[in-house]
Amino acid sequence: MIKKKEILLEVGTNELEIMEFIIDGRSFGINVAKVFSIMKYEEITPVPHSNKYVEGIFKPRNQIITVLDLAAYLHLNPSEDSERDILIITNFNTNHTAFHVHSVETIHRISWDDMEKPDETIHGDMDGITTGIARIGEKLITILDFEKIMAELNPSHSVRVENVSHLADRPRNQIPILLAEDSPFLKKVLLDALHKVGYMNVLCVGTGKEAWNVLNNMRQTELDTLEEHVRLIITDIEMPEMDGHTLCKLIKNDRRFKHVPVIIFSSLIDEDMKKKGRTVGADAQISKPEIKNLVTYIDAFIFGDDSTIN
Repeated sequence: MIKKKEILLEVGTNELEIMEFIIDGRSFGINVAKVFSIMKYEEITPVPHSNKYVEGIFKPRNQIITVLDLAAYLHLNPSEDSERDILIITNFNTNHTAFHVHSVETIHRISWDDMEKPDETIHGDMDGITTGIARIGEKLITILDFEKIMAELNPSHSVRVENVSHLADRPRNQIPILLAEDSPFLKKVLLDALHKVGYMNVLCVGTGKEAWNVLNNMRQTELDTLEEHVRLIITDIEMPEMDGHTLCKLIKNDRRFKHVPVIIFSSLIDEDMKKKGRTVGADAQISKPEIKNLVTYIDAFIFGDDSTIN
């Protein structure tokens, strides 16, 4: 097993590392922060009655890992020589999963500014499972929504509205919340969950840049008037144009907005990411899919009761 090298990116610089891989001659990408390791394809043990895109399981270093056939999921042609294929082992949403791809090309360091939102006129066949398009010279690399893929294949490891169903009888309110999340799938799930627990006034945007523009368009300088428009901000980390760390850094360095609580809600939260989040002034950092913890922190920041926070 070959572990990825540690990539030291200064927090708040709006940069990321993309690992380019090939399936059926097409270039796809994944944020290196999601990659635990890569290894040569090896014999997989089938699992009876599993999802049709699940090849089976294998056990590297005494850990059982599920293998997903990404070519089959994307309705692309299988490899002509599987012995040369690669397994990309990911670690996000506190879960390890292996994705079977045909080859891994290289790692590109780019700015989130160079990541474009999907244009369905170009990538219509990938509608709903693409979070961004990275332009590397003349090459287009499709960034897949791995969180949506995992939610479809293994719902237990994804954000689910049912996890807050016990809070559905709470009073409705119009407290304004700004949500920045690039995945259309997760945006809908989060919006449904927040509505279910009573937060009815949630403005959703798809990038950190859009969230920053929303804040600046308010053009408010007084706390009492600003709170009429936004009382709390929830942001993902991975987003085209501007990532969540950069957004948080801008907010906390601006006298107009620095008092507004910022919660980072991301599948990438680990000890290293927590350090980065603290550096940019995040008020809380919660790992997906812990939607119940997210609601707990929202309640604490808005209503001032932190007795339920661990």
